Amino acid sequence: MDMELQQGLLVRNSMSSERIELHLQAENADAVLCELVSLIPEIKNNSRLSETLLNALRERESLCSTAYGDGVAFPHCRNALVGLVNKPLVVFGRHEAGVPFGAVDCMPAKLFFLVLAPTVSLHLQVLARLSRMVRDPRVRQILLKAQTVQEILDTIEEAEKR
Repeated sequence: MDMELQQGLLVRNSMSSERIELHLQAENADAVLCELVSLIPEIKNNSRLSETLLNALRERESLCSTAYGDGVAFPHCRNALVGLVNKPLVVFGRHEAGVPFGAVDCMPAKLFFLVLAPTVSLHLQVLARLSRMVRDPRVRQILLKAQTVQEILDTIEEAEKR
């Protein structure tokens, strides 16, 4: 495993511009999951893998919502999907109006971070770092207002360095 991934900018290095959508169109939670999965180029053309991931995400949501609150959700699978990815992967999506996602604070989710990782340990590390970052209201506001994908990536990088 790349040492930079383990010790450096784990979240930022798990993101890429093609896995970011600033204008999600989905009207409900399940459609958000579908839209986020469609942003993963590594599995986009493999309907079996896409469906496996989508079913795992749906199963996780049925257990308990992955909405963090404050307009943020972290859709992820209950367990690492062995063989699906060989390094952590984060998909970011933003929905202007927000989508009900079952948050305890009842706020619709506007910022979505879909998390995939090859191991449970990396999965938990990514989720922990993301949750620390978005705890800061300034980070959430910048992510909500960013006009470009690069602004999203820069914001994540700066937040992770702190």
